Amino acid sequence: MSRFIAIAALVLATGATAAPIPAQHRTHLSAGARRGLAFAQQRCAACHAVTENRTSPNPESPSFEDITNRPGVTRFTLRQFLRDSHNYPAAMNFRVEAARIRDLADYIVTMKKAGYRPVM
Repeated sequence: MSRFIAIAALVLATGATAAPIPAQHRTHLSAGARRGLAFAQQRCAACHAVTENRTSPNPESPSFEDITNRPGVTRFTLRQFLRDSHNYPAAMNFRVEAARIRDLADYIVTMKKAGYRPVM
């Protein structure tokens, strides 16, 4: 569990933008998930792959797609983890507002797939 927490903590790294999300996927996202994607591209993409079928820029940072497809990860568990900001590594040193936590979790779970296999 602590390994999951350490890895999931990386979800909040600051950074640049990610590869654009395909238009057909954007149209199927809820308004909250679209806001979550925008937040992820602004604050997380320097370390994490925040869109599907991508490799994270930082090899130690799992992709959002990999995070959401791990056993036991749900919208609720992501929200719960993201609320516990005292668990983030000191290097990330920022807080995520409650509304952005909901949006980010709503976006990340859109990448959950049956039979998922990580990008190699």
